[in-house]
Amino acid sequence: MNETTTYLDNNATTRIDPRVVDAMLPFFTTHWGNASSAHRVGRGVTAAVAQARRTVADCLEATPGEVVFTASGTEADNLAIRGVVAANRGGHVVTTAVEHPAVLETCRELAQRGDCELTVLPVNADGGLDLDELQASLRPGRTCLVSVMWSNNETGVVFPLAEIADRVHAAEALLHVDGVQAMGKLPLSPTVQHIDLLAFSAHKFHGPKGVGGLLVRRGTKIAPATTGGGQERGRRSGTENPAGIVGLALALHLAVQEQPNHDRAIAALRDRLQAGLANVGGLQVTAPDAPRVSNTLHLTLPVEAEPVLVGLDQEGICCSAGSACSTGALEPSHVLSAMGIDASRAHGALRFSLSRETTAAEIDHVLEVLPRVVARVVAVSGVGRG
Repeated sequence: MNETTTYLDNNATTRIDPRVVDAMLPFFTTHWGNASSAHRVGRGVTAAVAQARRTVADCLEATPGEVVFTASGTEADNLAIRGVVAANRGGHVVTTAVEHPAVLETCRELAQRGDCELTVLPVNADGGLDLDELQASLRPGRTCLVSVMWSNNETGVVFPLAEIADRVHAAEALLHVDGVQAMGKLPLSPTVQHIDLLAFSAHKFHGPKGVGGLLVRRGTKIAPATTGGGQERGRRSGTENPAGIVGLALALHLAVQEQPNHDRAIAALRDRLQAGLANVGGLQVTAPDAPRVSNTLHLTLPVEAEPVLVGLDQEGICCSAGSACSTGALEPSHVLSAMGIDASRAHGALRFSLSRETTAAEIDHVLEVLPRVVARVVAVSGVGRG
């Protein structure tokens, strides 16, 4: 990546913090043992993994035994949903129409196989959830799990988890939260205390790829996703990834510790970007009045996003057409469809996602480049001509 690159696709992945890299390096070189080994080569690694688990637990206001390390946020979501359904031998699951595919596709697969009943709740035009509709969907004694995201990966819209948790727990159901896009962007306390299962992924908060985690509150019954060596208290067997686990723990600690100061700065830059694009013809900000994470600006244009993305990339600007997980899909975003945004508009969606590394100069670069790229695409496509 050269000096002219303006990277605004941090909801897809963040650059790993150099401090995290330094913490991980010994586990590729001198501390290379297996954390499950009892001899001297393994014992130091075992201790490092245990310390990392304590660090993560402290960040999540949990105990070390409630932390399960996984290979990704997707695996953590799957472990939570499949684990609860299997432990309950079926039951009723509730989710929403704007969830990440790791949640939505998993729930639908389980329902299609007859492993559970499923209710998928709609959202309003701002991507918000009607809590009365959620209440009406719950079946006390039958609903075993409600699975919702904390903040949306495309639009940045935030769900009111404390209020959701009150209703879910009143129905004696468990609350699983996909927190992948919230960690490091939203304060964890006191909301985290309302959550039974919380999934997260290190590479979304300046940690390494290939490692994530699941908070499983004490007393929450889940069946294991994999069996074998009995690691992670039998909930996720498989040789641990010490370098990744150590990196995740430090990245999470730094994110939680530094989040308040970074949040204000990132919000100011996001608002500067949003205000500066107000004069781009036909541009519409998605859910501008809804509660959103500070780093995400989602908008739609009256032209196809693809040629705009190409033009921006040629100018060194990296962003996305919604979710990186659905790149290459011909259908419009399921999130935007659920919000009632028509397909033609949805095809013009762009997402700018900032991080603590984003600078004012980078925002100014986008404000200088995007209007002329859009104007060029409009001229070529003929949009707006009589």
